[in-house]
Amino acid sequence: MGSTGAALRALRGAQKSSKGVSLYSRYLNRPAGRLLAAGAHRVGLTPNQVTGISAVFTFAAIGAVALVEPSWWLGAAVYAGLALGFAFDSADGQLARLTGRGGPDGEWLDHVVDCAKMILVHTAVLVSFHRFAGLGSDAWLLLPLGFQFAAVLTFCAGLLREQLGRAAAGAAPAESGATARVSRVRAVALLPADYGVFCLVFLLLGAPTAFRAGYAVLAAVHALFLVAFLVKWFGELRALRAD
Repeated sequence: MGSTGAALRALRGAQKSSKGVSLYSRYLNRPAGRLLAAGAHRVGLTPNQVTGISAVFTFAAIGAVALVEPSWWLGAAVYAGLALGFAFDSADGQLARLTGRGGPDGEWLDHVVDCAKMILVHTAVLVSFHRFAGLGSDAWLLLPLGFQFAAVLTFCAGLLREQLGRAAAGAAPAESGATARVSRVRAVALLPADYGVFCLVFLLLGAPTAFRAGYAVLAAVHALFLVAFLVKWFGELRALRAD
């Protein structure tokens, strides 16, 4: 299957554009995915098998949130599972580009797993709140539902924006120095909405009050980003209308 080093060198030239990608994904998750993709290539895994591995880590961690009483060790285990699942989620696409074995079935499977994890992770938090948190008010149960709504709608609207605008967008121009600087600022600004940053909040599971506070802050941030993204994407698609 070739050496891991050769695969890594090939993968460095087979990366997607970093435009619109947060700092975490750009400098942590994608490089981790690159290492995992090289290892998967070395042992002969297919991109769809890597997607399956991502799903196993992700859904095992999500199941633990719903079924196990919160604690510091659980938080560390959940974070590790979600972060590994996210890295393998990056690896499957990189492996597909490296091997040329990607296809609509793989892209479909990847999106299905992504959508499922967005729905289930907030459902798991809802179940955990109900079973273990001893909340003073049932209004707290609305928080995971609102977060789920913002996350899933952002994902679906963004996917539609990509699909509807792909034909008219053409090839992306190379980044100039000024564009690259704007891209870096955007990468920092997008950090609070990055799934990898969201995973970090589960490290607070051992301190329920701190976890709820951190989760609520991220929910509010995602709601604000949802509004901003919807306005931006609608404007971009409207501009693509034929005269």
